[in-house]
Amino acid sequence: MKTIFAVVVSFAMFSAAVYVAAPAEAKASTSDSGVCVVEFNAGFNASNSVDWIDDLSDCKGKRIDIAIQPDMQKEHKIVVVPTIIIFNEKEEVKRFQANIMMQLEASKEDVQDAVDEIIMSAF
Repeated sequence: MKTIFAVVVSFAMFSAAVYVAAPAEAKASTSDSGVCVVEFNAGFNASNSVDWIDDLSDCKGKRIDIAIQPDMQKEHKIVVVPTIIIFNEKEEVKRFQANIMMQLEASKEDVQDAVDEIIMSAF
């Protein structure tokens, strides 16, 4: 019984430590100028976090934990995690949402294509 309890507690602590966003960082995430890709997720869904968001080019990548920042969840109408929103000059341009299994079906290439399209539309 102690072993099961230790495993559950360890898992809970690991999940919480993996996905944390500071309040100041979260507010800055959607107010950046230029193209900004923001992943909205929660610590309880850390296993489905998008690990490639920092590998996107020609944009800033940010993460917001809606469990820590519920006001951001309401402001951006996040109904499922993870959700990726692409902002251009502080305005939402494109949204990718997870499926019913809380897994994002959009690939890195899908998101990068959307970023490239936004940048090309400026010319």
